[in-house]
Amino acid sequence: MTPLVSILLVCVVFLTSTLSGIFGMAGGMVLLAGLLVILPVATAIAIHGAIQIVANGSRAWFSRQFIDWRIIATMVAGILTAATLLFLVRYQPDLATVCIVVGLMPILVWLPKSWLRLDASRPAQGFLCGFVSGGLNLAVGVAGPSIDIFFIRTQMDRRKIIATKAFMQVISHGAKVVFYGTTTAAMAMGDWVLVAIAAPFAIAGTNLGYQVLQRMSDDGFRRWTRWIVTVLGAFYLTRGILLLAGA
Repeated sequence: MTPLVSILLVCVVFLTSTLSGIFGMAGGMVLLAGLLVILPVATAIAIHGAIQIVANGSRAWFSRQFIDWRIIATMVAGILTAATLLFLVRYQPDLATVCIVVGLMPILVWLPKSWLRLDASRPAQGFLCGFVSGGLNLAVGVAGPSIDIFFIRTQMDRRKIIATKAFMQVISHGAKVVFYGTTTAAMAMGDWVLVAIAAPFAIAGTNLGYQVLQRMSDDGFRRWTRWIVTVLGAFYLTRGILLLAGA
C-alpha cells in the first residue's frame, strides 16, 4: 500500500469514525466500501474489523454508563453460534455477494413497525439479533441495519442504543478478525501497522461523533440514520449488480 493511499485511508478512518460516533453504523459501511476498492475481500473485511474494534471500543467506553449488559449477554451467545456455523462450513466471501447483501440491508430500516415486532431487550430476540447480525458481519463485513431493527423499536434512548450496539460490535468485529485469521492469511504485518496508525484517528473521530450525538434529538437520530444507510445501500447494490454484469 503506497504512502498516499495510507494517508487517504487514515483520513477516511477519522471521518467514518465520526459518522459512526453519531449514528452507530453508517461509518462502518463507508469504511468497508473504501477498503474493498484497494484490498482483496477477506483482507478488507479483516482490516475493517480491526479498525472497527478500536472505533466501537472507544465509543462504548465514552458511553459505558449507558450499556445494557443483559442485552449484551444474549447477543454474544448468538454471535458465537453464528461464528461456529460459518467456521464449520469454511465460508469464504466474494466481492459481488458482499456488495449485493450490504446493498439490500437498508430495506430493513424501512419496514413498517407492525411487520417486525423485534425488541433486543427480550432474551430470545437478543439472541436472534446476535445470531443474524453476527453472521452477516462475519459473512459480508457489516451488519448495521440488521442490528438497528432490533433496537429501533425498544424503549431505549439514543445514548443507550449507541452504547449497547457499540460494545456488541466490539465482540462481533473481534470474532471477524479471529475468523479470517484462522481461515485465511487475511492480514500481513503491514496491514497491522496500518491499523495501529489509524487507531488514534478512529478514537478521535469517535469522540467527535459522540459530542455531536449529545446535541441530537431521538427523532433526528432515527430519521438521519434511515436516509444515510439507504444512500449507502444504493451505492453497494449498484456496485454489486455491475460486478455481476461484468462491468
